[in-house]
Amino acid sequence: MSTEEILKAANLHQAMRNKNAARLVINKDQVVDSNEVEGLKVEAKPIKDGMDIDIKLEADTVIEQPVHLCFGVTHKKAVQKIILNMDVGQNSKIKVYSHCVFPNAQDVQHIMDGKIRVRKNASYSYLEKHIHSEEGGITVVPKARVFLEEGARLKTEFELLQGRVGSIDIDYETTCMDHSVMEMTAKIDGRGDDSIKIRESGNLKGKNSRGVLITKVAVRDQAQAEVYNKLVASAEYARGHVDCKEIIQGEGKASAIPIVEVSHPKAHVTHEASIGSVDSKQLQTLMSRGLAEDQAVEMIIGGLLS
Repeated sequence: MSTEEILKAANLHQAMRNKNAARLVINKDQVVDSNEVEGLKVEAKPIKDGMDIDIKLEADTVIEQPVHLCFGVTHKKAVQKIILNMDVGQNSKIKVYSHCVFPNAQDVQHIMDGKIRVRKNASYSYLEKHIHSEEGGITVVPKARVFLEEGARLKTEFELLQGRVGSIDIDYETTCMDHSVMEMTAKIDGRGDDSIKIRESGNLKGKNSRGVLITKVAVRDQAQAEVYNKLVASAEYARGHVDCKEIIQGEGKASAIPIVEVSHPKAHVTHEASIGSVDSKQLQTLMSRGLAEDQAVEMIIGGLLS
């Protein structure tokens, strides 16, 4: 598959024609396309098997259109390492769409190490969508450490809904200072012998900080999922919630460990976790309307992951 086909798979052609939208497209360890906009500086330096990327948004800057990042590997066997340093300036706002495309993967490793700082009263939104091959021959290891200054806002979404998962090991941690807000969501659909590990944590250290961790996972066949979500509140009026939902089908296995810690009498954190098969009432209702059982199951799982 060519770089052109990667762009097509990620629906980036329109973005690449837009001269007012920032973008960076990387195939393994090569920059194949880029575009900067005023107020946003992007530097990409090659390293062994990957790229070291610095993205800096100047203070008091609002990027109106989404910034597109595309990390792809056209090879069947390869290693791709991405080091991402993001600095969102004070009172600024940015939305990033990250497309990770590995359509031919038979033995591919994608390793990402991110450090993100969102400065005072700034806003950072990050949507990461993965497109994998149907062979499941990929190992994805994304790690991120995020720091939110006073009044900062963070929203992240991780979606892996097309192709086999292979093996994925997510490790995200966010620290929230006064009046900051964090929302982190992961949605993954596992099949075959896919292996899913998710570790997401939030540290509500600031007064009136807010945090939500949301995980939605489906596993079927022999797929396995382990979810470990931790939310710690140590400041007055800090508020948080952990929500984990997992559906299992066939011989799939799932575990969920929601941990909440509160060390201030005026803080409050809640949690909810559920693991089980497809709801029988929903299944019967859909089948009574003419859907086959497999179709009904897919619709219910799709609803969970939407």
